[in-house]
Amino acid sequence: MKSIKTILGALAVASLFTFSFNASAQENGNRDENGNVVRGSYESNKFWDNWFIGVGAGANATVGSKMNFNIGGLAVDANVGKWLTPTFGLRAGYRGIKNGADYKTNVRGAVKEWNQHFFHVDALWNMFESIDGYKETRFYNLIPYAQFGALRLTGDTKDWEFGAGAGLLNTFRLGERVDFFVDLNVVEARGAIYKYPGKKYAHLLSATAGLVFNLGKTNFDRHSSITPVVVPLPFTLDQYNALQDRVNALEAENAALKNEIAALKAKTPDVVYKDVAVSTPATLYFDSNSAKLSVREKAHLDYYIENVLANTENKVTVYGHADKKTGNATINEKIAGKRAEVVKDYLVSKGVAESRIEVVNEGDKNNLFDTPYQLNRCVVIK
Repeated sequence: MKSIKTILGALAVASLFTFSFNASAQENGNRDENGNVVRGSYESNKFWDNWFIGVGAGANATVGSKMNFNIGGLAVDANVGKWLTPTFGLRAGYRGIKNGADYKTNVRGAVKEWNQHFFHVDALWNMFESIDGYKETRFYNLIPYAQFGALRLTGDTKDWEFGAGAGLLNTFRLGERVDFFVDLNVVEARGAIYKYPGKKYAHLLSATAGLVFNLGKTNFDRHSSITPVVVPLPFTLDQYNALQDRVNALEAENAALKNEIAALKAKTPDVVYKDVAVSTPATLYFDSNSAKLSVREKAHLDYYIENVLANTENKVTVYGHADKKTGNATINEKIAGKRAEVVKDYLVSKGVAESRIEVVNEGDKNNLFDTPYQLNRCVVIK
């Protein structure tokens, strides 16, 4: 019994001693060039990252106002947990096996020794990661935690009881995957669980030490302050840069053209020409077996009306054509006539006097092009 008391006291003293001398001796790899602490934000870890398993042993004790301090027996500690962020984690585990009480007065029926099983869930807060910033290779961490769980006593008493408490978990980095820990803990439970009259609560103490094994990814990544260039597939980075250079060159060329246009608009012309008669013919193309003017050909015809027909009172002749390699002569003559009439109607709708327009149906007799023969599906205005 004396040896167990010695172990418990040594673990407590070692933890406080280490905290005093290591709290101010942390590594500074988590500071910027000005010595300021660098904190998050951190990327969310995946489900299997930052898990740990702890296994250790130590001693249990019981404290009360009507009890002498008593080392109740061996404590076995096993738990599994996960760090959700560098500063906050969750842990679930088991702590037992033996405990007892040394009462100051002899009370009949009071349990003095028992088997103790505590199944608990803990909320962990890493104090140093919060205060001094996250650092994966930090040697020492002090981690306060709150604890809740179900307490089961067996032996002379067999009862379930709710227990709640707090503790200090001290971890010492041995490597990327392994840490040494010292865990000091106190749990409050009803005193009636070990049948001692008049005692409302019992203070169950434990001190354990052991190893923590880190699983999965063991670190946290900070969000980058620089947004990476996102290159849409299928472009490579070199292709993207080449396109960007081309865009820049075109923008510069566009700016130069705008300046040139502005200068030309501001310049007074030396000679102004008016009433210029132009006799340039116009050719409009149609799809196979179609007499419908496309949007593009209407635009061409509008330009011809504004810049040619508007400058002269001369008559114009509209020649309708069809290609002789498609259909027969009868069909081609019909479609060629329709094309000529469509163009005539469009000219009239735009203000050209109908008396100025003559229509000639060429059918497929006078094809203008040998190749490509599709160009013969047209109307020519002369």
